[in-house]
Amino acid sequence: MIGDVNLDHLEAARFFLFGDVKFLHLLLLLMALDIITGLFKAWKNQNLWSRKSLFGYARKVLVLVVIILANVVDQILGLQGAVTYATVLFYIANEGLSIVENMAHLGVLVPTNLAKKLKTIDNSGDTLPEEIRKEFSTKKEDQ
Repeated sequence: MIGDVNLDHLEAARFFLFGDVKFLHLLLLLMALDIITGLFKAWKNQNLWSRKSLFGYARKVLVLVVIILANVVDQILGLQGAVTYATVLFYIANEGLSIVENMAHLGVLVPTNLAKKLKTIDNSGDTLPEEIRKEFSTKKEDQ
C-alpha cells in the first residue's frame, strides 16, 4: 500500500511537471547525443574541461525548466499541450542542429548546404564574454 502511494505521488509530480509531453524521450535522447558529440569535439580541440561546456550543461537543465513552464502555461490556459508540444519540437530541432554541428567539427560528412550555413554561424569570432558584453551593451549601434 505504501509503495502504491509513492507511485501515485510520482505520477502526479510527473504530470504536473511535464504533463503528457509528446516526444520528451526523443528530446532527452538528443540532449544526451549532443553532450556526447560535444565531449568528442572538446576532446579533439583539447578543451575538454572548458567553462563553455559547463554553460552547455546548465542550458540543458534550463531547457527542461522552460518545458515545465510551457506545461504549466498549457494547464492554466487549457491549451491541451499545444505550447509544450511546440516548445519540445523547437528544442528537438535545436539539439539536432547542434549534433550536426558537432559532427561537422569532428570531420563527419554533412550535407554541403548545411555545412556552409554552420560555417557562417560559427565564423562570428566572438567569445562568450564578448557576446554577453555585446548583448548587454547600452550603446545602440543600429539606431
